[in-house]
Amino acid sequence: MEVLEFLDRTGDRMVQRVPHSGPTEIKWGAQLTVRESQEAVFFRDGRALDVFPAGRHVLQTQNIPLISKWVTSFGYGPDSPFRAEVYFVGKQLFPNMKWGTAEPILFRDSELKMIRLRSFGSYSIQIEDSMLFLNKVVGTRGSYDNSDIADYLKSIIVSKLTAILGASMETVFDMPNSFEEMSLAARVSLGDEFKGLGLKLHDFYINSISVPEDVQELIDQRSGMSAIGNMDDFMKYKVAMSIESAAQNPGGAGDAVGSGVGAGMGLGMGFMMPQFIQQSMMSNNQQQATQESPMDKLKKLKELLDLGALSPEEYEVKKTELISQI
Repeated sequence: MEVLEFLDRTGDRMVQRVPHSGPTEIKWGAQLTVRESQEAVFFRDGRALDVFPAGRHVLQTQNIPLISKWVTSFGYGPDSPFRAEVYFVGKQLFPNMKWGTAEPILFRDSELKMIRLRSFGSYSIQIEDSMLFLNKVVGTRGSYDNSDIADYLKSIIVSKLTAILGASMETVFDMPNSFEEMSLAARVSLGDEFKGLGLKLHDFYINSISVPEDVQELIDQRSGMSAIGNMDDFMKYKVAMSIESAAQNPGGAGDAVGSGVGAGMGLGMGFMMPQFIQQSMMSNNQQQATQESPMDKLKKLKELLDLGALSPEEYEVKKTELISQI
């Protein structure tokens, strides 16, 4: 009698046929042992007859024809014409399978226009329907690992993710807030695709979405501009620091050429400073004018009347204009 069992020492084996090679013959009365993390599919004469759950099973006459080799050897030689094999299917979780975009995804960004994105992540699967997975994916192969199906699943993931990116994200500046939402949408969308293969998508994660280096430089420049804040104040600060640096080290290298360069820089800054001061005073005056309310202007207008700077007629005209603004 035979004892049929399979122990996976790697944890990556999805399907294993017994016998692995040679004539697919199983003796009558063979003992089949199936572990808790397995299912066994019994084939006879090329047809799948039954799926065995965890436990010990005896393959009896209803599964294997009760015809001795002594009889069949007269017509078929040493090999029996009655083929039978068992496929052990791993039902455990196959975790941390990697996926990524081999080629960048073209994405229409609302702020940066057309850019290319790369994305990477991980997912976990289980075999849900052993018979469907065996007949649709594995076929007649003697063994099948999770690495054998990884490339095919990657192509499905990337195609779905391309549609999800266009529907759920407008610009790459919103990426950190969109990872969880996109991961959930991808898991729902991929669930039906995987189910059609006899698989169950246990989890799906988007670990990163990256842009090309030139686009990353533009993003860094934009972040730097936002950090600067008021450009006018920043330019005034830079001019003041340049004047101070030129005064402390006018020659740069201490030679005549450096001295001329330092003097020229100081002279240029000297011409620029009045313009910056004038612009600063005008800006401050405009801010004060915009911040002064009509009531404040009425008080100042009354003071001018009391001082005799305005005639009563001029006062009444200006007062009417200010009251209309309240």
